[in-house]
Amino acid sequence: MKTSSIILSILLFAIFSVLNGQNSHANAEQVIAAIIKNTSSQVIPNTVDVIKEGDPKTEVTGIVTCMFATMDVLKQAVDKHCNLIVVHEPLYYNHLDETNMFQNDPVFLEKKQYIADNKLVIWRFHDYIHSMKPDGIETGMVNKLGWKNFEVKGSTNQFIIPETSLSDLLKSLKKVFPKNAFYVIGNPDLRVKNVRFAEGAPGSARHIKLLEDNNVDVVLAGEAQQWETYEYMRDAVDQGRKKAIVFLGHINSEEAGMDYCCTWLKSFIHDVPVYFVESGPSFWSY
Repeated sequence: MKTSSIILSILLFAIFSVLNGQNSHANAEQVIAAIIKNTSSQVIPNTVDVIKEGDPKTEVTGIVTCMFATMDVLKQAVDKHCNLIVVHEPLYYNHLDETNMFQNDPVFLEKKQYIADNKLVIWRFHDYIHSMKPDGIETGMVNKLGWKNFEVKGSTNQFIIPETSLSDLLKSLKKVFPKNAFYVIGNPDLRVKNVRFAEGAPGSARHIKLLEDNNVDVVLAGEAQQWETYEYMRDAVDQGRKKAIVFLGHINSEEAGMDYCCTWLKSFIHDVPVYFVESGPSFWSY
């Protein structure tokens, strides 16, 4: 019992030191504990927010926040002398980072070796940043869209924008997200003002529930399987329903949240540099 109390006291002191910029030798485990503490979230059971690679005792020299820890992002982190990578999405190509199927895969092996060679620590920050009030990812996206004044009742995913056509809304969105094409279902002349945001990949059930709402004109979504929400919306439009959906792409719909994360981390982590590194689009459109 006495030993447990001592360990708890040491951990709490380490967190306090990180939060107050008093510890220039905090390790990854301590920094992560400080980040979770600052979300003010309850403990999330079975969370994916765990260290994916690296030694938790590694002394942190710098932090990079990103959407995906791509090879390019990892190399930029090394160039910046940062060894803690705070990533929103999986490291190894599936939600739970299961790697059994990759044990002989050259892409996986090279990435894993690069992380090991450079003594990087990769920590996923997904469930806890979404649990923040307001949601940290949505907050960053609202900032990027410039829609703070259009929020409904302080929400970060429900907006009433000045009435416009779907076509003109797309033109404004293209200025915000110039690097990728959007997938759109809806009449270009449809008048819209009530907008809901469904970032990432919440699933077709979530999209359809939003589209069923009579007070929703258009949904800004991340992604969905093309034979689910897409086909539902095609039928809805063919039936003459005044609805539209715009698929921004998964990265476009969330990456600004990890830019916000960088700014937020700097508010309580002061002894090591913190950078946001853009993952950018996964593919190019032809």
